[in-house]
Amino acid sequence: MSGIPVLLITANVGSIFEEPGVMLKVWTEEFLSTVAKLDPKFIALHCQEVGGKTYEQSMRHVEDFVRLLMSSEELRLFDKVRVFLDEDFSSAENFTALGNFYFIHESLKDVHIWDFQESIFIPVCEKEVHSGNIESVTTKEKSKFPQDFFPECKWSRKGFLRTRWNISGTVFDLINIHLFHDASNFIAMETFPSVYSKTRRRALEHTLDKFHNDQYQNAPYFVFGDFNFRTDTAGVIKKLTEDTHQSQLSNKGTISKLQFRNNDDNLVLTLGKKEFSYFQHENVFAENSGKWMREYDREMEDFEGRLFEFPIEFVPSYPFEEDITQGSNYMQTRVPAWCDRILLSPTANSLVQNSTSPDAVKYGIIGPTTCMGDHKPVYLHAVLAINAVKELLESSHREFDKNGELLMNPMDKKYNNNNAATITRYIHIKHADSSVKIFRETTV
Repeated sequence: MSGIPVLLITANVGSIFEEPGVMLKVWTEEFLSTVAKLDPKFIALHCQEVGGKTYEQSMRHVEDFVRLLMSSEELRLFDKVRVFLDEDFSSAENFTALGNFYFIHESLKDVHIWDFQESIFIPVCEKEVHSGNIESVTTKEKSKFPQDFFPECKWSRKGFLRTRWNISGTVFDLINIHLFHDASNFIAMETFPSVYSKTRRRALEHTLDKFHNDQYQNAPYFVFGDFNFRTDTAGVIKKLTEDTHQSQLSNKGTISKLQFRNNDDNLVLTLGKKEFSYFQHENVFAENSGKWMREYDREMEDFEGRLFEFPIEFVPSYPFEEDITQGSNYMQTRVPAWCDRILLSPTANSLVQNSTSPDAVKYGIIGPTTCMGDHKPVYLHAVLAINAVKELLESSHREFDKNGELLMNPMDKKYNNNNAATITRYIHIKHADSSVKIFRETTV
């Protein structure tokens, strides 16, 4: 094997659990179609808002989502699976609603996942799904951002979920992250960076600093999720409202809307706290893949040299209509933006083979004309080098063999989550042309 074909996907899936019938089926079909087309051997799907905003009622649909994926024909040859679903919404201090799905093809034999408690790699075999309360699962690291990070003092579902992998001698971290949104268009347009942008920057810096300074050896990392990065709102509005005049609508002395009209007094743009309605809304942001807006996409500037991103050549990933008949139309609520991203550390970028070749790396969205919810999933397809362990092993106090394995046999350590608060049950997934598949689910 000359490299590891990987498919990394980030998807804010909250919408598909609010209306799970058709939406869930269509979303899954688009995802599986992408898998079939790109033919990866390792798939990492990072989901945010698992269970949706009304998670108390909608979380029950998540198991249907897992079943659809794991029983699909497209994933039949992926005989090793690890899934981590943070579903315990009763724990406000821990709940992130993040979900990490990893599917490993049968052709990949040398696959290990890091145990953060024992600081060793554990061989990956069979299919395991950890859901519900996953605090005691040691093959992941999960954290919610400190409460003082949260704007408006509301401790919502924002944080990260990390795993570490050793595949064919190449070590890397995969980090699912969900940062803070813009609550008001009026506040977002006051200045750039906005107060929301500054909070996102602080949380991302906090996360990257933690990975750099914690007790584990530094590893190349891919961080992908819903960063909620927004365009320079004031800059976009100025561009769209050239040669217009502005008026205000008030409610009880407070500005409720701003309206911009041209010289013929035609309404061009209406702006409210949660309204952004442009008269050519359906095509101006998607034309030429939104290229004109990229100069206003500036939140990555503070991480230049620290995080790398392949060139964006797709439309803003948010906010799309949630109507199944309007898959390519934007909602008239926010300035469209590239909220969903796949970012790499410089060392992770060095793992990507032929990274400068336009045909070697594909960075795009899934379902451009299909309703996938308010966020379009974003994917990165690339081939990673094998036997690239040097970065992790430098200055390590542990002893490794020439293949990057710990000289200690990982199976000598007991790998078992003994916790009275969890139970283990087995769920059976059956393919039409194969034997029963079994995976383990850990729940409250």
